[in-house]
Amino acid sequence: MADSFEKSRLIQPAGPPPYQEPTQYPYAGYPPPGNYPSTSGYQGHQYGAALGPCNQEPYPGCPAVTVQPAVYVASVQLVSAPPDFLGYSIFTMLFCCLPLGIAALVYSCTTREAVMSGDREMAVNNSRMAYILNNIALGIGLATITVCIIVGVELSNKSHHYP
Repeated sequence: MADSFEKSRLIQPAGPPPYQEPTQYPYAGYPPPGNYPSTSGYQGHQYGAALGPCNQEPYPGCPAVTVQPAVYVASVQLVSAPPDFLGYSIFTMLFCCLPLGIAALVYSCTTREAVMSGDREMAVNNSRMAYILNNIALGIGLATITVCIIVGVELSNKSHHYP
């Protein structure tokens, strides 16, 4: 029986605390307002302001606070951007010479990235390389097509030739 009495006493609250008469504090049991030691690790600052004589004008013994301006870094596109030859690169990749077309496409994409980041020197170099690779790929493609046409015509003539 004693065991159940202990359990019921633990489960049920003991009741409200006894009534206390108001004391000298007019704040109904709360401590009076003022500066108390901070638990946040900062010195005794209230509402972000420093306390003491350093709160007015700086004088010897008070640290000076210098506020640095915010620095914003924005990417600026080039005003006169070099051409990236992206369409030319796709054409040469699909219809002329696949390996050189892929390389030209990579240089075209890096040209666009350099233009977006504002690096003019890199954009000009990549644009020039894409143009050179596209021209070489076009030349190889045209030469290959020309050779294929000539070989096809020759084979066609030999097959229709009657002895």
